[in-house]
Amino acid sequence: QVQLVESGGGLVQAGGSLRLSCAASGRTFAYNAMGWFRQAPGKEREFVAAISWTGSNTDYPDSVKGRFTISRDNAKNTVYLQMNNLKPEDTAVYYCAAQDRLFYSGSDWRYGSQYAYWGQGTQVTVSS
Repeated sequence: QVQLVESGGGLVQAGGSLRLSCAASGRTFAYNAMGWFRQAPGKEREFVAAISWTGSNTDYPDSVKGRFTISRDNAKNTVYLQMNNLKPEDTAVYYCAAQDRLFYSGSDWRYGSQYAYWGQGTQVTVSS
């Protein structure tokens, strides 16, 4: 059974930092692109970051570029999201996702429909 389990969420003041982790089990994702998405109450799910299977290519929307960094450790089957200079508008449930396609990286990785596996989410709350 494939599972993605996020951890590291919590409550932080504006300007603070958090590091989210997503541990995969059940199969290796060493050859698959992975991403992070978030969803705030009453809003649609939003792309946050993506990383290629090698880790050499990453992508971020303008809203988090320069503040968030995605990385991965294929030996641990884990992807991370370092979030710095957090803002109240970053408050959301953060989800880890993995693609099923092998050796792929492309602009459509900004769309949730391109991911086959999802975690249960971890809450991030940023107070002002």
